[in-house]
Amino acid sequence: MAALENPRPADFAQHLLSSGKVAADALARAEQIAAESGERLEHVLTRLGMVSDKDLADALAAYLGLKLVTPADFPATPVLEERLRRAFLRDKQLIPIEDRGDAVAVAMVHPLDTYACDAVRFATGKQVVRHIVYPADFEAAYAKLYGEGKSEIRQIFEQAPDTGADVFGDDIDRLKDTASEAPVIRLVNHLITRAVESRASDIHIEPMEDELRIRYRIDGVLQAVESPPPHLGSLVISRIKIMARLNIAERRLAQDGRIGIAVRGKDIDMRVATTPTIHGESVVLRILDRGSLNLDFATLGFDDDVVGQFRALVKEPHGIVLVTGPTGSGKTTTLYAALTELNTIDKKILTIEDPVEYQLPGINQVQVKPQIGLTFANALRSFLRHDPDIMMIGEIRDLETAQIAVQAALTGHLILSTLHTNDAASAVTRLMDMGVEDYLLTSTINGVAAQRLVRTLCIHCRESYEPVAELAEKMHLPSGRLWRAVGCAHCNHTGFKGRSSIVEVLPLTNELRRELLKSGDAEALQRVAVDGGMQTMRAHGLKKAAAGLTTVEEVLRATRSV
Repeated sequence: MAALENPRPADFAQHLLSSGKVAADALARAEQIAAESGERLEHVLTRLGMVSDKDLADALAAYLGLKLVTPADFPATPVLEERLRRAFLRDKQLIPIEDRGDAVAVAMVHPLDTYACDAVRFATGKQVVRHIVYPADFEAAYAKLYGEGKSEIRQIFEQAPDTGADVFGDDIDRLKDTASEAPVIRLVNHLITRAVESRASDIHIEPMEDELRIRYRIDGVLQAVESPPPHLGSLVISRIKIMARLNIAERRLAQDGRIGIAVRGKDIDMRVATTPTIHGESVVLRILDRGSLNLDFATLGFDDDVVGQFRALVKEPHGIVLVTGPTGSGKTTTLYAALTELNTIDKKILTIEDPVEYQLPGINQVQVKPQIGLTFANALRSFLRHDPDIMMIGEIRDLETAQIAVQAALTGHLILSTLHTNDAASAVTRLMDMGVEDYLLTSTINGVAAQRLVRTLCIHCRESYEPVAELAEKMHLPSGRLWRAVGCAHCNHTGFKGRSSIVEVLPLTNELRRELLKSGDAEALQRVAVDGGMQTMRAHGLKKAAAGLTTVEEVLRATRSV
């Protein structure tokens, strides 16, 4: 498709509408705001989170027939630097990438900005060939070409006030005012934006003796990033506490809060937790990207045979289904996926969670509040008076909660919950250790799923190899080649991109019920289950390793405690 010579924003808006990128009422609201404020429509759409930056760029590329440039397309040195001011390039978010003699190729975040094109044409005396670039790629390229060797985050650091906790002391009002100044706001927003663009699940801000350490957890692994100078620590943490509506004067006790923010056009929720340390308050922000939440079992990594077994458990009219694993293994996401499938108009579903991570349409979700007596056990008692069909318990932590769950299952309800155990068989014995009678468990538990998350290989750079025969035999690896991580620009040179579940599903068969009443031993239950055909988590992981989805080392790392 040839590039449109004189595209009109109104025509592009209709293109967005017809392609399903934005709803009609949202578009009408954005057009009204743009008319009142004088902003460009594209700016309003992304600023309000109606369209993500990536979706906008992809739609522009398709609509205009323009090339979408990548970081590899940018030059090593600035092009036509003597004719175009850096402030203009920064303001208009464009970078010249190639001088073609009578024309100049320009990467633009906003290719519909005809004024910017005319200005470049006037300043250079050359025709302008437009290309499109993602905002994040523009920021990185601009910092590299025009930042005097300084990254964008370093430039922001230098603009922030040169003060710290010792300067403010107990002057909370002054600390609050300084933390609300533009450079500090820009600094914190940049740290959050960079984390979201890096697909991080958590941001860890940790004051040390001589540094303020910031790390992102990406695909389950913590990675250090460029951090602010230590004197900015109190300002950064105070700004986050202001955003989360926490008490910035309270530095002795742990606090919890939430932040809602639009990042690059995406709605992001963040759980904020602070805790006092000897060098100041440490903060962790858990990033909950509602736009990236995919509750499809196949996308989560459940193979057809695994998902078939799990669906059979949750489709039972009553009983208990447990999902086990350590913190951060995806248990809650798996239960959310199950609830999404079970959520029909004829089902009443209630959940009690700590905390409610994602809001599910059509499901009644309750947040635990122990300070006012709203515990898992008390909420469950209340739920039973609401005539539910299905109840989800965020976690069974004590005997009281377990007993109420068992009684609810005996009276015709389906209960979904999680436990912290290493494997599926251990979940049953854990409930017995809490004090639940074995005969009640055999009568109520439908089955248990245990899971871990393994990092998936980057498909752009993964490398196959022939495994050593002895290793393949010892690990019972399927025949064929295996794969290893390499690293490239697509995966930030880690070799991995994304994560996938490895799962074992243990239906409580008659043989397992007899073994449970006979011995109540987790190892014995595991042997009976494997003899009966259960695929273990490690076996599931090794199948994925043989298929090139992950590495053997990653599977062994995730299942070493099993």
